[in-house]
Amino acid sequence: MESGAYGASLAGGSFDLVSFVKQPQTIVRLLSWLSAIVVFATITAEGYINEQGGSDLKCMYNQNDSACSYAVGIGVIAFLACVAFLLLDAYLPQLSNAKDRKNIVMADLGFSGAWTFLWFVCFCLLANQWSKTEHADHIPGDAARAAIAFSFFSIASWAVLTYFSLQRFQQGVSDLASSYTDPAQDHGAGPYPPQGYQQSPFAQNQMPGGTDYTPPSY
Repeated sequence: MESGAYGASLAGGSFDLVSFVKQPQTIVRLLSWLSAIVVFATITAEGYINEQGGSDLKCMYNQNDSACSYAVGIGVIAFLACVAFLLLDAYLPQLSNAKDRKNIVMADLGFSGAWTFLWFVCFCLLANQWSKTEHADHIPGDAARAAIAFSFFSIASWAVLTYFSLQRFQQGVSDLASSYTDPAQDHGAGPYPPQGYQQSPFAQNQMPGGTDYTPPSY
């Protein structure tokens, strides 16, 4: 992970494409992006079939249209989110405001955690409906199994993204806490009065002429 506030330099920095692509978080996010494409593209292209003697398109997962719609919806949103967070990851090192970085990292953490759970639900739903499907020659079994497999891969990839986001958030909090010093507790200042201080050559009760001054009594 990068050092600095929430995974980037405190003073902001420039964008390096090569270093950015080599980051583990970028690699996992690209894999999540590809998995989402496979899931929603496969179901959109081959997931709806015509029953023999019928004219309506039915979902290949036990004719449960909700299963296909759910998988397509989760996949499309995950695809768009991966693109958005890739852009934010590239923009993050250029931000010098720690509060803006914190908001981005927290959004990434919350979304990644939620989509890890939603992909788990998607995998369970598709696997369950596929086990109840009466297999026939007109049902594209390879496409159905591919969507199920990449739904499972998405669980792992989004779980890793959640871990990376949590690690970046914790690192940002610890870095900001360690770099802050409370002025009231700063013991680095010297003693008061400072060393080398000399008292005024004039005594407290002495007039300019060298005569003593006596306060009047009332």
